[in-house]
Amino acid sequence: MRFLARRLGFYLAAFFVAVTLNFFIPRWMPGDPTTRILLALRGKLRPDQVEAIRKTYGFEGSLWDQYWNYLWKLAHFDFGISTVNFPEPTSDLLFYAAGWTLLLVGIATAISFVIGITMGIYSAWHRGGFFDTVFTPINVMMNAFTPAVVALLLWYGFSLEWAIFPLGRAHDINLTPGFNWETVASVSWHAVLPVASIVLVNFGSWHLGMRNTMINLLNEDFVVLAKAKGLSDRRVRYRYVARNAILPQITSLALSIGYVLGGAFITEVVFNYPGLGKFTLNAIQARDYTFIQAQLILLTGSVLVANLASDVLNVIFDPRLRSGGRS
Repeated sequence: MRFLARRLGFYLAAFFVAVTLNFFIPRWMPGDPTTRILLALRGKLRPDQVEAIRKTYGFEGSLWDQYWNYLWKLAHFDFGISTVNFPEPTSDLLFYAAGWTLLLVGIATAISFVIGITMGIYSAWHRGGFFDTVFTPINVMMNAFTPAVVALLLWYGFSLEWAIFPLGRAHDINLTPGFNWETVASVSWHAVLPVASIVLVNFGSWHLGMRNTMINLLNEDFVVLAKAKGLSDRRVRYRYVARNAILPQITSLALSIGYVLGGAFITEVVFNYPGLGKFTLNAIQARDYTFIQAQLILLTGSVLVANLASDVLNVIFDPRLRSGGRS
């Protein structure tokens, strides 16, 4: 428990530092988020209207007043008003995009992990066999592909040329999303190519990582002893070797899950998917500071939570951490 308490304290401190930097960095830069609006409406606003706009975006009063006001709003999940989609609240845009990203990248990450770990276990246990000889080099090659190349190839072949899948979007343009089978079918069909483009690039790394880690463990004393005691191959493979080999993969998975809320920029742009990657890219191009700040906070929080979950899972799977309370 002391180990987890220390980790929790560390992550809370890291989040506070990230939030503080997220506040000060835009204010150290020339101008502020209201500059775009004021330039667009130059000569059309009275001084009191200018002050009202600056107050809306948290640029009223001293720097410390702005900082405490920023923390208060952040505690209430108030990220301000979008400058590009004015007067749309940034939180509405952020959570809308986050939902689609969690659906797309979350499912793709889960599929990649399950396929890759399963293939890695089989390759390591039957190292040098047909499966290992054929699929390991293929996955090395697939792992070298960039998401942009895979996404564009899939979109060009299956959407543009053969017209098997939709050209883009998260669902049919004439569909009003709701909790019904029509929505599920449309969303699932539109997600096939984006999910496939992410899975094809990612599952090879899980395969190679699990395979290499398992091979390093196969000659360890505890594995030799388990075999000498006459335990079944299945028990040795999963309970002794795979269970220990999966620990570093869990840490990597936690980081991957944390970065899920970073969005899949290339994939979402290619398939015109309304996720955080596409929204963030649009916000950067249009200098929508409030959305960029909110996305950085969301990404930081998700990465820290995922790392804390990784620490908890490592404590569960590794008895040494439970007994000693030390990493």
